[in-house]
This record gives sequence, C-alpha cells and structure tokens, in this order.
Amino acid sequence: MRKRSRYIVALFLVLCALVIAFFVARKFPPEVTRLLPEADAILFVNLKPIRAATHFDRSPVPPSPAYQQFIQDTGIVAERDLDQAAFALHHMPDPYGPNGPVAFSEVFRGRFNSDRLARYLAGQSRSQESYAGHTIFCIPSDDRTLRVTLLDGNTVAASNAPTPEQLHSIIDRTRSAANPFAGPSLLTAHYADVPPFAVAWGMGQLGLPWSGSGRIMLAGLELPIAAQATFVASLRFTTALQLRIDEITPDALTAARSAQSLSNLLTLFRALPQPQPPNPAMKQFLDSISIQPGKDRATLTATVPAEALKQMTSAGP
Repeated sequence: MRKRSRYIVALFLVLCALVIAFFVARKFPPEVTRLLPEADAILFVNLKPIRAATHFDRSPVPPSPAYQQFIQDTGIVAERDLDQAAFALHHMPDPYGPNGPVAFSEVFRGRFNSDRLARYLAGQSRSQESYAGHTIFCIPSDDRTLRVTLLDGNTVAASNAPTPEQLHSIIDRTRSAANPFAGPSLLTAHYADVPPFAVAWGMGQLGLPWSGSGRIMLAGLELPIAAQATFVASLRFTTALQLRIDEITPDALTAARSAQSLSNLLTLFRALPQPQPPNPAMKQFLDSISIQPGKDRATLTATVPAEALKQMTSAGP
C-alpha cells in the first residue's frame, strides 16, 4: 500500500507540473518573440499547426532559381522545415531614404543543418563581423545589408536595419531567453491582449509599412484609421479558424466612433460587385465579419473558412 501511495503522489505531482507548465506556456510569449529587439510592430506565426491543418508543405510552389540554389546548398525547405517565425518592424525616420519606410528584424526556428547553412551564408556574404561569440554574415540585399547569425542549432536571426544594433540586441537577449518576462516593451505591454492558443498574431502600428501621409492606404483606399493607432490581431483555431483584430483606443467614445466608421466601410465593400467567378470561401468570410465597440477598443471578429486558409497558404509560408 505504501508503494502504491508513493506512485499516486508522484503521479499527482507530475500532473500538477504539467498543468503549471501548460498555463505558464499560455500566459507568456513564445521565446522567439522574446528575443526580438525594441520595435514599432511585432508579428509571429507558428507554422506547425497551420501546416497540420492545410498541408501546404505537400504542394510547394516551384522555387525561383535563387531559392532552388538555397535549397540545394542548405537542404532547407521552408514549407517543411520552418516551425516558428517572429518579425520586428522598425519605423525609419525618412520613409523615402535608402532604407524605405520600415526595416525588419527576424528570428526563425526550425530544423536544419547549421553547418551547411553557415557555409551557404559565408558564400553569400561580402564580409563577416563578430559579436558576443557569434559570427554575423553581412549579405547585400536590395541596396541594404542583411545581417544574419546562427543563435543555436535550430534558431537563426537576421536584420536589414541600417546599423547592427538590432541584431546585437537579439544576441544579447539570448542570455535571458529563459526569462518569461523578457522581451521588447511592446510585447510586454500587449501580449495579454493576444487570445490563448493563437497560431499567428501581430501587434503594433498597422500603418507600417502602408502609411505615408498619416493615414493608412490599402489598395488605393484610405481607411478611417490613424496610422499611429495600435492594433492586436490574431488567428486561432476553435471550432473554426477565428480572426480577431482589436484597435486599442484611449476611451469608449473613440472606440464607438472607430467601430462605426469601419462598419460603414465594410457595408460599402460588401456592396461592390464581386469578382467572377465568385469565390464562396471569400464571401463566407466577408459575411462573418462583425465589428463591435468596447470599453477601450474596437473589435473586429470573423471566421476564416478552411478553403480560404488553403487558398492563402497555397503560395507557401
């Protein structure tokens, strides 16, 4: 009986540890996002559940010659091997300068041969730097310099910011990666607004990089949203794939005004002639959109049909 009691106690402790780990994992941001530098906007995608739901890795798009060479040299097929990706967007003070309106810093986690990848990066780079024990490969890219480094055997970081500070920050954050409270201030402020179990989410200024004059332009249409507004958007699986976008507002009155403006725009969009042949999945998505005001936000919710998700991922991640 004593032996059986010990087994029961041990099993109970293991179950408690698993429950605690589950709630901790749900409450704190993914590690790849905690590694990001300070940013104006952050994006994250967990490709594992998306790959399982859509099987986009089974029908990859024919690669470009440059991507095909990358596959041959590294053995990495992004559709198959990339598991998580996190992006930091940095607003550039001069949107018409050589770096454009926004620069990007990224952290990728997946399965790959780090030695083959390092050899490929060395061959592509025009110079190499060293920082905190990491080799940084400096690769020419669209009149910019893309700096890339391997953080560990399954994690890669990169940045095309004008200076190396952002990539240095990512390397510095690896020392505190296990700290669930670490990360950029934007993440600390708004991760609590991300719904649990979201497979993809973003936060920050939606205007990046579509704003050039204080307003957000999309497909030539000016949206009734200030470019400086902060948004939290997410996709998560429940009974279906649910989209949620929160515009964080200073008060309930601003939230009500924003919700009404967006509702009017949605009504106008629904009245436009639909493309031919019709797309049933897209119509189902548009019909499901709901916009509601709240205490400190205007919230858009919608259901993304499985067929629409497959269409969106048919071009790969």
